[in-house]
Amino acid sequence: MSKKIKVGLIFGGKSAEHEVSLQSAKNVAEAIDKNKYEVVLIGVDKNGHWCLQQPGDYLLNENDPKSIRLKESGEEIVLHPGSDKDQFLKLSEKLSIGEIEVIFPIIHGSMGEDGSLQGFLKISEIAFVGSGIMASSVGMDKDVTKRLLKEAGIPVADFVVLKKYAKNNPQFNEIKEKLGLPLFIKPANMGSSIGISKVCNQEEFEKSLAEAFRYDFKVLVEKYIKGREIEVAVLGNDQPQASVPGEIIVKHDFYSYEAKYLDENGAILEAPAKLSPEETEQARELAIKVFQTLGCEGMARVDFFFSADGTYYVNEVNTIPGFTKISMYPRLWMLSGLSYPELIERLLTLALERKAQENLLETSYFQ
Repeated sequence: MSKKIKVGLIFGGKSAEHEVSLQSAKNVAEAIDKNKYEVVLIGVDKNGHWCLQQPGDYLLNENDPKSIRLKESGEEIVLHPGSDKDQFLKLSEKLSIGEIEVIFPIIHGSMGEDGSLQGFLKISEIAFVGSGIMASSVGMDKDVTKRLLKEAGIPVADFVVLKKYAKNNPQFNEIKEKLGLPLFIKPANMGSSIGISKVCNQEEFEKSLAEAFRYDFKVLVEKYIKGREIEVAVLGNDQPQASVPGEIIVKHDFYSYEAKYLDENGAILEAPAKLSPEETEQARELAIKVFQTLGCEGMARVDFFFSADGTYYVNEVNTIPGFTKISMYPRLWMLSGLSYPELIERLLTLALERKAQENLLETSYFQ
């Protein structure tokens, strides 16, 4: 039997999406092919400590998405850049946990999906699943994402950017004049619908703006686009492929955090989406264009609003999409013919292929 590939699964994190990450990690850890891969669980607590976790005994309340917690029993470890075999050391004993060949980062949100972790892994010369530093950072920032997509001729909702400490932010009446009502307020660098509000008047605007500024110093105020919520999963490096589209049919006022993760009846995930062949192909082609415009690699989920006039507006791009039991990304690939374990293996293979290509690049000018 060939030697198993050691995979480090990093999850949790110092992020408002910590609990979502724990749910995703649980599902990835359970689905990965244990005959081919040896999984090393690395849980990051809310204080930013990295701890080695024991399989089957690292989560509390694991079936409750609201109260799920990371156990505090793990042994703290540190990442040691520049070492070929001893990248991760146990802090108490300074002993290596052995070479990890590839990392599957499943930390959603800040300090996990925004390029921070990707930069750390890049410096440490460890292969990792998903986009690199630039695409991760851009994909996390809704402001920068939308500006780049507009430049590429890809439709996005009109928006205004507000900054927490700016003295010249446009006021409610000015924004209403430009974008109309209702409006959506979103932290620029946050996912899972955290801090997002739909507002219809100035009182709601002020309250929702304060809520969004709890999570970011930069906030988007977006024009409301009436349309169906269509999602497409993208997979690949230089030659990405798109899944069949899925549709989110929301039972709440909009697709909030509660509708996504807490209320089992908050939304219906209809996959594949009921679209014509032409509409389906348009969504898939546009998702790949978005993926390539932002320089994504490995995986991403592209979310659209599909308006009555047949226009797809990009809502957001998730470079580390959810992998919970109800998440659309793995579900869409299953409907496209790729099982959950096969999807994970494909992502790990893409990460190792990219690292092998990077190793061919010269790092010295003088030989």
